[in-house]
Amino acid sequence: MPSKPNAPQRVPQSIHEGHLVVCIGFDGAMSLDIAGPLQVFSTANEMRMRQGMRPWYRTQLAAGNDLVVTTSSGLRMLADVRWSELAPLPYNSTVLVPGGDGVDQVRHDTALREWLVRTEPRVARMGSVCSGALVLAGSGLLDGHCATTHWCRVDEMRQRHPDISVDSDRLHTFDADDPVYGHLFTSAGVTAGIDLALALVEADLGRATALATARQLVMFMRRPGGQAQFSPLLTPETTHAPRLAQLLDWIPGQIGSDLSVERLAEQACLPPRTLARVFHKELGTTPAKYVERVRVEAASALLGQRQASVATVARLCGFGHPENLRRSFHRHLAVSPQAFAERFGSG
Repeated sequence: MPSKPNAPQRVPQSIHEGHLVVCIGFDGAMSLDIAGPLQVFSTANEMRMRQGMRPWYRTQLAAGNDLVVTTSSGLRMLADVRWSELAPLPYNSTVLVPGGDGVDQVRHDTALREWLVRTEPRVARMGSVCSGALVLAGSGLLDGHCATTHWCRVDEMRQRHPDISVDSDRLHTFDADDPVYGHLFTSAGVTAGIDLALALVEADLGRATALATARQLVMFMRRPGGQAQFSPLLTPETTHAPRLAQLLDWIPGQIGSDLSVERLAEQACLPPRTLARVFHKELGTTPAKYVERVRVEAASALLGQRQASVATVARLCGFGHPENLRRSFHRHLAVSPQAFAERFGSG
C-alpha cells in the first residue's frame, strides 16, 4: 500500500459491550453484498452463544426515505431504520456500503454523501463492499488512500478519482493493525465482502471465532485480504487466441514441470515473443507472472489443507527451493507460506 495520511482523531471507545453493524440499503444494491457480511456477523454471534457467551454484534439495514429496498436480483428487503435517523451512531459501530447497479444513482445522493462524511470520524469503522467503494470515493473519504473495488469498475474508479490509489489485485484493504486501514477500508466484488466480514470478526473476537464462523458457513478457508480478486485458473477463454486458451488449460496440470517461456511457446506452437504479446493483450500480464500466480494458488490450496510441509509444497508446485516459494508468497499474499498455513489452514 502507498504511504497513508495521518489517522483522524477519534472519540473515546464506548464502554458498552458489543458492536453495531449498519449496512446501507438502496434500490439496485446487490443482495449478497448486504446479506453475505450480515450473515457472517450473525453466525459469529451463534458461535459465541454455543460457548455460553452473549452475542457481540447487532446488525441493522438502514435505507433512505423508503424502507423497502429492492435489490438488483429483485429480492425486496425491509430496512430497520432510515440512515438519516441514525445520528449520532455509537463509536463502537461499523458502517458498510454495498455495491450493485444502484450505485450509479445513489453515489449522486448528496444527503447520503454528507451523512457518510459526518459519520465517518464518529464510528470505529467504515467500509464498502464491491462497487460501494464508488460511493465512498464520491464522498471524498478515500482521497489519499489505497482502495479496491470490483475488478470491472477499477478503470472507472481510477479515471474518476485520480487521488485514490486503486489496487485491482486485492480482496480487501482492511488491516486491523493499521490506524487508517483499520478504520476506513474497501473490498472487492461480491463474495469478497464475506472475506472482509470474517477479517472484522477476527479483529473483534479472535482467530478461533473467525475460523469457527467460516467453517459453519462451509467456506474452504478465510482468504487474506492481499489475495488476488479472481483465480488465474478461472481466466476465460478467448475466441481471438484459441492457442492461448488451450495453453491455459494445460498449465495447471504441469505446475511441477518446466514452465519457462520457451516451454510455453513450444506447447502453444508460437514464437516466444509472439506468445508474450498475446499474453499481454489477452491477460494483461507476462507468461512468467501468470505461471507464478497459478503456482501460488496451487501452493495456497495445499498449505490450506495442512497435509504437506512447506518444502514439499515448494517442490510439488514447481518452486524448487522453499525460499522461492516464500518470495512468491510475500509478493502475492504479503505473508510467508508457514504463516499462511498457520493462519488460514483448515486444520
